[in-house]
This record gives sequence, structure tokens and C-alpha cells, in this order.
Amino acid sequence: MRVLIQLRPAAELVAAVADPAVTVSPSDVIDELPGFVLDRSFAPVAMPRPTGTDQLSYSLAPTDASVLVRGEIADDEVAALSRSRTVTGVFADPVIQTSLTCGDNAAVGNWHDVGSLLHVEDLAAAGLTGAAVALAIVDTGINAKRVTEVRSGPVNIDKKRSWNPPGVTGTAGEFPVEHGTMCAFDALVAAPQAALLDIPVMRSVQRGKSVMEGLLSDAVAAYAHLRTVLTDQPAASRALVVSNSWGSFSPQWDFPVGQPGNYSDNPSHPFNIIIGSLEAAGADIVFAAGNCGRDCPDGRCAFPDKPITGANSHPSVLSVGGVDTTGTRVGYSSQGPGRLTDRKPDICAYTHFLGSTAFGADEPDTGTSAACPVAAGLITAIRTEWPAAKLAPARLRALLQRTATNRAAAGYDYDYGYGVADADAILAELRRTATRA
Repeated sequence: MRVLIQLRPAAELVAAVADPAVTVSPSDVIDELPGFVLDRSFAPVAMPRPTGTDQLSYSLAPTDASVLVRGEIADDEVAALSRSRTVTGVFADPVIQTSLTCGDNAAVGNWHDVGSLLHVEDLAAAGLTGAAVALAIVDTGINAKRVTEVRSGPVNIDKKRSWNPPGVTGTAGEFPVEHGTMCAFDALVAAPQAALLDIPVMRSVQRGKSVMEGLLSDAVAAYAHLRTVLTDQPAASRALVVSNSWGSFSPQWDFPVGQPGNYSDNPSHPFNIIIGSLEAAGADIVFAAGNCGRDCPDGRCAFPDKPITGANSHPSVLSVGGVDTTGTRVGYSSQGPGRLTDRKPDICAYTHFLGSTAFGADEPDTGTSAACPVAAGLITAIRTEWPAAKLAPARLRALLQRTATNRAAAGYDYDYGYGVADADAILAELRRTATRA
């Protein structure tokens, strides 16, 4: 094991170690100790000695201070080393890591940083702005005024093709500033000219035999509407991206696994069926992986394992985990395997950045709820020139997986999926594909 050992050499040597103008090598302090392998790359460090009972004052005087060196020793040699007359102390030197970003942490970067990471200028230069591409935000509704104010730019709400669940009143683009506004804002980072379809399913007032049944009945109806939106388009230019930042947190919301009406593990649930059919018709369906990561899960998470459930783990959707703007997985991002498909999440995208300010001026856009529309926006930008007839949804998912920046030695892991979405690599691959065509 790796350890730090504390020594108390001659006062002259302690003074030399404490003097920043003097270079002292580890072997000047200690040459050999039985069983101890000295790390000669670690410069000795002078350690002050507490001089008061309250440990508020310290002395680096040569007669008081000690010296630390680093090395390795077998576990069963620690006791013997501690008894050595030349050793004052033996201390663990454990591996340390930065703390993962959790839900209550401050923002890591802002939406301009995300734009840079997504190479939005390069996307725009390639004509990939999302212009006229239908991007459905299935959420709590969009407040276009807020999005416009924060972006300092226009927002295109496609009111004609938007849709409200039964019992939900309100006009597309005019809903209160909530979760859906955040999602719309984040999707526009990569696709500023997309045509936003406002689908406020999360405002549903329906309730069934379980929480999910009441919600999913409206979601099924919404997806039936979206199928019409898709098939009404000319086949050659057909494009529809659907962003879903929601999912089931608890088995208590569902029928038991194995019961025919179950949703979480049942590919035959009507919502999972309609997901597959819409994708087969040419839609790109993007789902948040969820916020049940083992490091700092959302308090609602109640699945004991495999929290990526139902449609969030469907083989025909892109399941998106979250990383901060340093490319590090946020601690709450759900890890695989998925329940309908083992290899979920597929990829990760950026979250926990200062963006929409939907929840306050200093509050970040958080969760895989933000990562999902960020990825959906990137897909929408690609669809500007690459409709489903040229690049089927399954092929585009494979492209996103293949070009993702890998974060694991094995190529895939349940933390990051295939890696972090890499817009630059996608652009390069699309250019090669266009040249070969």
C-alpha cells in the first residue's frame, strides 16, 4: 500500500527541507528502511508541529518540525515500520478524487460553454441549425417569452402542430416558466432555428389505476398525434425529434414486474409499443436516463437496482445520461443496465450548467432532464440536412454511439454509455458520408 512516513531527522536537514531555496532529495532524508520502497519522485515536505493545546499555533522551527516522504510498503509491514526508531508516524495515502457534481451543487459552466462544446458555430457553418425541423418537447409546456429573453433571440413555436392532452388548457408557447421551458431552452443551444412543438403531457390531470398509467395514457395519445405530424410530411424530407425528460422513479407507481399491465419491464406495454412504431416511421426519440445515479440519487428514486426503466431503456430510443461541462458524469445520472435493453444509457450529454434560469437567476439547468434536450437539439441540427430518408433513426443512433468520446477502457460502460456526444466527430463523419454519396 502507498503510505506517507513522518521522520524527524537532524535539525539542519529539517531546516534545509523547510527552505524553498534548497533542494533536498528523498534519499537525503532517508535511504533505506526495511520493507519500505521510497518514492524518489516525491520531494520531502516539512511538517510544522502544533505548539498549543488548541492546535491553533504551529512551529516550523528545525527543532520542532518533522519531514514527510512517500513510498510503498506491504500491508503486513506497517506495524514493523511504525516501531522503527527513525519513524515518527505512518499514514495512509489513499487515492482521492474530485467530488462528483450533485443536484444541490452550483452550476458548472454556462450554456455558452455547452455551445462551444457542441461546436454550434461549426454546425451552423455546415447549415445545421435545425431550421424548419420539428422538435417536440414532451414536458410541462414552454414559455417562449422567457426563452426568447434569456437567449436574446427569436424562438419558433409551431402552434399548429403542438398538442394538449385532454383537460389541459393553455396555448403552445404560453405556459408557466417551468421544467418544459428549461428543456426548450437547452434544445435550442444546438438547434436555434428548430420548430418547437409544445406537447405539455406533464400537465396532465388524468389518473389511472397507477400514477404511470394515468400519465402514459396521455403520452400514448401524444405519440399518436406525433405520428400524424411525421407522416404528414413529404417522405423525402421527413424529420421529427422527440425530447422526453421524464420517467418512472418508483415501482410503487407501476404494476409489479411480471404482471401483464406492468410498464417498467414490459416491452408489450402500449406506450413501449407506440415508441417503437414512431421510431420505425422515422422519428428520433430521445429520453433522459434518469436521476437515480448511485452517488447522489433523486429522493424519489425507489428502484433498488436498474433504475433506467420502460421507454427510457427502449431499444429504439437514445437514452441520455448527464455530464458536466468538464465531461465528468454528474453523480445523479442513472447508470445501466436498462430494463428493456441492457446497454443503457447510450451516450451522455451536458447538464448542470447555467442556462434557462427557469428556476432562478443562479440556478443551473440540472439532471438528465437537461442532458436529454441538449442531445435532442444536436440531433435536430443534424436533421436539417439529413432527414430520416437519408439517415434512418437507428443509423443516427449508431453514429452518435460510434463517434462519442469514450470514457471507458472497454468502449462501453454503464456510467457513460458509449461516451460523451461529440459534435465535431459527428460532423467529420457526415462530411465523409456526403463525399462518398
